[in-house]
Amino acid sequence: MDPRLSIYDNLGGAEGIRSLVEAFYPRVQQNDVLAPLFPEDIMPVMEKQYMFLSQFFGGPALFSDAYGHPMMRARHLKFPITDRHADEWLSCMAGALEEIGVESDLREFVLQRLSGPARHFVNTP
Repeated sequence: MDPRLSIYDNLGGAEGIRSLVEAFYPRVQQNDVLAPLFPEDIMPVMEKQYMFLSQFFGGPALFSDAYGHPMMRARHLKFPITDRHADEWLSCMAGALEEIGVESDLREFVLQRLSGPARHFVNTP
């Protein structure tokens, strides 16, 4: 990991974020806890995730440019999200990061950065 670069750039820019999203969502779809929260047609969700992660990790503000302020907690309130959902989501992301070959120090940093939002979305005991 190069500390002079954004997470976005450390992950390989647009291509790296796209690879991460493409490795992540098959894991989500196969996860018994997470899959019921997602629509059958996952492609629009994947595109929004690509746009959001690009922005979240320091790349272009794709999500905000298309949809306005992310307001991610508000966007997720309609789904019952528990601590277990957050754990499973982070586990899927860890597997995707490993699958695309992200080095361990960057992988841990990314997961730490994502753990805040994952926990922030919890809205159900």
